[in-house]
Amino acid sequence: MWNKSRTKALILLTSLMLLLTACGNNTGAGKAEGQGAEGSGGLKKVVLRLKWIHQAQFAGFYTAVEKGFYKEAGLDVEIRPGGSDFPAVQMVASGSEEFGVTGADQVVIAREKGVPVKALSAIYRKTPFVMFTLKESGIKTMEDLVGQKVGIKLGGNEELTFRAMEKSAGIEPSQIEEMPVKYDLSPLLTGQVKAWPGYVINEVLAVEEQGKEVNIIDPNDYGINFYADTLFTTESVIKKDPEMVASFVQASMQGWDYAVKHPEEAAEFGLKYGEKLDLKHEVNMMKASIPLLDPEKLPLGSMDEAAWETLQKNLVELGFVKKEQDTGGMFTNEFLK
Repeated sequence: MWNKSRTKALILLTSLMLLLTACGNNTGAGKAEGQGAEGSGGLKKVVLRLKWIHQAQFAGFYTAVEKGFYKEAGLDVEIRPGGSDFPAVQMVASGSEEFGVTGADQVVIAREKGVPVKALSAIYRKTPFVMFTLKESGIKTMEDLVGQKVGIKLGGNEELTFRAMEKSAGIEPSQIEEMPVKYDLSPLLTGQVKAWPGYVINEVLAVEEQGKEVNIIDPNDYGINFYADTLFTTESVIKKDPEMVASFVQASMQGWDYAVKHPEEAAEFGLKYGEKLDLKHEVNMMKASIPLLDPEKLPLGSMDEAAWETLQKNLVELGFVKKEQDTGGMFTNEFLK
């Protein structure tokens, strides 16, 4: 009887040991899977949230992945598309993502609200935003828009730049009939509106690719040039891991430098990220982007305090923010070095 009990006890003990061993092995496997999720081969996993959908506007970041620049920096970078459903500032500020791309104006607006985001580099140092018209309209200047129906994209960098152009031209908002628009260019092409707000690297190209000639109303002609796409993170990420931030920023700008020198190849990389992209359009977009990156001014992506001060002043004067803040807290060039 005792032998039987001892035998049962041994069987039970053996079973328990096997179970514990199995659990131990599973725990090990779980760690391996976790490490893979954090980044294969010991790479640190980070996420970059874009300002908009995948396209050549962000070619330098794709290039940094495809040419292995992030990997060489010890990083496994996932690039996620942005847009109204996934606004970069909110996604990064939540702490679930490390880096984002947004308009410089959104950095200023967020900081006024107490969101501690900080710009790390200005990708488009010359604004790609313009107002444009069909050449057949004969409309070439802001002054020509008086009394006309004009498409307006409300909120964000597009509206800010238009309002600043309007003010610089001495035009009262009541002198222009505004029509809120989004992305469908039909109102311009059908004559419903006479002018359209868009990027010279995208919407202008899309209209020209349809065989239409356009007139460009350039903000620079009215003394307006706000930083557009700006790479940013939060102060907490910088404080927690400044070496990782430096590695990410420098690898990103290495990607942009390569993209400037090899625009066709960089545009083609984007096809791996976005669905239904047209290579010809993407190449045109990348080539049109190069002068706006201001590649002659090194290091690529570096920012001037005067530009941030001018941007903030316009935001206050136009009512986008209530009061001025310390511009020194809005950006840093330290990670570009």
